[in-house]
Amino acid sequence: MDIRTGFFYLFSAVLLFAAFRVITARNPVYAVLFLVLAFFQAAAIWILLKAEFLAITLVLVYVGAVMVLFLFVVMMLDINVDSLRAGFWKHFPLAATIGVLIALEMAAVLMGGFRIGEEPRSVPVQVVQQGVQFSNTKELGKLLYSQYLYPLEVAAVLLLVAIIAAIALTLRKRKGTKYTNSSDQVRVRARDRLRIVQIEPTRVAEPQAAAVEVKA
Repeated sequence: MDIRTGFFYLFSAVLLFAAFRVITARNPVYAVLFLVLAFFQAAAIWILLKAEFLAITLVLVYVGAVMVLFLFVVMMLDINVDSLRAGFWKHFPLAATIGVLIALEMAAVLMGGFRIGEEPRSVPVQVVQQGVQFSNTKELGKLLYSQYLYPLEVAAVLLLVAIIAAIALTLRKRKGTKYTNSSDQVRVRARDRLRIVQIEPTRVAEPQAAAVEVKA
């Protein structure tokens, strides 16, 4: 076993452990941190597979943005874990059934790619000339924005919905907080904001009265 294979097994073992701790950690913050560790291990495996762009994207987007958002949401929501665990055994049979069904489906899909005796399918091979620099990032971008443009737009819409949902969950109304309603500002009228009040004009003091007051 060479060093590359050893690193692959090391990263895979840490990845499986972190993924297991994500679903078994009692504290939601610890679960998010273990998920960050799982993303780092997946990025390391992609680097071993010479997919540097995917590894950097995973670290920058998920670890640097999405997981930070998860941490803010988990901390600001102040989730009561005890109330969530109250109905654990009540929903356990349904959750276990769905989990077994998903595991069987994944096993059927994965085992389909390891069947022995089938003829290999013809795959177009791209010939790279010697001395020509090949960029997997450039080829991935061409494929992503040409053949898979529609799934990319769907993923972008889903991420936008997730961002809006996170903002809506953290938006809370506090007592005594003053805020401005933009719709009321748009519908404002001049007579609602300005009121003219008639005030009697002030009278100047008479000279004699003022002189008496000075002598006194």
